[in-house]
Amino acid sequence: MPASDVRDTDEITEQRPLLGVGLRLVTAVLLAVMLALVKLAADHGVNVIESLFYRQCGSALCAAALVAFGPGFATLRTRRVWAHVSRMALGVTAMGLNFLAFVLLPLAEATAIGFTVPIFSTVLAALVLGEPTGRWRWGAVAAGFAGVLVIVQPGSGAVPLTGAAVAVFAALLTASVTIVIRRLGATERASTTVFWFAVSSLVPLGVAMLWYGGAHDGRTFWILAGLALVGGLAQLTLTGALRLAPVALVMPMDYTSLVWATLLGIFIFGELPTPWVWAGAPLIVASGLVIIWREHRLARRAALSASAAAPR
Repeated sequence: MPASDVRDTDEITEQRPLLGVGLRLVTAVLLAVMLALVKLAADHGVNVIESLFYRQCGSALCAAALVAFGPGFATLRTRRVWAHVSRMALGVTAMGLNFLAFVLLPLAEATAIGFTVPIFSTVLAALVLGEPTGRWRWGAVAAGFAGVLVIVQPGSGAVPLTGAAVAVFAALLTASVTIVIRRLGATERASTTVFWFAVSSLVPLGVAMLWYGGAHDGRTFWILAGLALVGGLAQLTLTGALRLAPVALVMPMDYTSLVWATLLGIFIFGELPTPWVWAGAPLIVASGLVIIWREHRLARRAALSASAAAPR
């Protein structure tokens, strides 16, 4: 479940690429563990609303620590309240569907389909933001969707179609969140966006818990506590990675989560990925890497042009 890639232009610290890559690799492990815990919690009778609530509790605590030891709580003032509310509603819905996809599908299959987020982001950026999209990126989009079809094998019964549809829709909504965050990023710090998402989401989720919250045994609550802790830590490592290294360098590390999801699926749930995962996932990963490469090249070219045009 890819996290939102936001970076503060006014908070950039000294660049340490190797540490940034290391933190992103840790993030991939943490997110894989978190989603495995969501699936494990569901096996213990925990519904998606509860998992979302506990996950956001951990995220809110870590976001508060991030602000407290970083820019300070005074930086949380915003004039774009409704933009943050919209981002929260869309983000909670996307996360809920993503959690549901991991409940309905084996970990490896759900993870591989989740890699389509950059593909949907490219489509939405072209349609919503009007960003120019050349043949390289449109070719990558087509290859990525072909990879999804290879994994799902419609009509074969290899992968539950309901779960696959939920996973694809979750990826689409997650990509929509990245578009909203791009717009918020024009005026808001990354720490502000992260904090208000985590904290504000506890309001509707807290109300929903009045109906969906349930009593569980001690072991189940330990699973939920682990989910909250790992989810919150993943937010911190993700933020640290984006501060220390360029996005184009750290984002490809996300794809290592497929390895961890496969191992967790085997050892915890006894899930063996279908051969089609290993045929389709490389197509999706390759398409994502092409998109990242093209965006990096175009951004670099634009920066060089702006530098050349600047008065001397």
